[in-house]
Amino acid sequence: MGGSIPFACQDWANTKAAYRFFANERVEEADILSGHFAATRTRYDDCTGPILLIQDTTEFSYQRANTSAIGITKSVNSGRDKGGRWRHHTVCGMLMHSSLAVTVEGLPLGLAAVKFWTRKIQGHGPTQEEGQPDRRSHREKESVRWLDNLRQSIERLGQPERCIHIGDRESDIYELYCLTLELGGHFLVRACVDRLAGDGGHTIATEMEETSVKDLHYIDVRDVKGEMTKPRWRSSSSGLRSCLRSESKTAIPPST
Repeated sequence: MGGSIPFACQDWANTKAAYRFFANERVEEADILSGHFAATRTRYDDCTGPILLIQDTTEFSYQRANTSAIGITKSVNSGRDKGGRWRHHTVCGMLMHSSLAVTVEGLPLGLAAVKFWTRKIQGHGPTQEEGQPDRRSHREKESVRWLDNLRQSIERLGQPERCIHIGDRESDIYELYCLTLELGGHFLVRACVDRLAGDGGHTIATEMEETSVKDLHYIDVRDVKGEMTKPRWRSSSSGLRSCLRSESKTAIPPST
């Protein structure tokens, strides 16, 4: 884990073969992944019940003198120089957004979708004033990867009624909810925006505060110092008839 290619290949013949493979322009990303996706579909068909499609983004960092050979992931603060001025440097690497299919018992079935990309410029995109919403279309943002992976996963696996998309706060995207319902799937997302609910006279947070707690769960978590803590997780649910986008008051199609 984390070793170099020569170390992983053990001898020069295998190392040279690996480098030739990586340098072969006739080998595409989709060709390499096709076998894995097929195996995921086979495992999916062999099991029954709901399947969790867990999406998240991973960042790969590399040390290269020429960052253009791979790409840029972000710009980070390097502290102040002797003159007191802030220094910044770009991080060389790539990003991967994947959808991992997992049974409700926790058995991984494999990847259902994956996307690789780099950033051509520092940061995430066009700058905007702090506190101002990004008015670009979701198709122009990096967040479109959540929708693309969801669509590809359901197309690749089939039986959308079995698929439950799971994402963190970054996937709290209005268009993602609409797409999930359109494709016939389900979603479980950690909310980032307190959206309007029902007829628009109250928010999701208000409705959930009025919902009784169904279960209490205690989870073992190791903190940054290595010590075990046991945070409490309150579980409750409510059938929202609609969820409105705050800016336009447009409702997601009624769903429970």
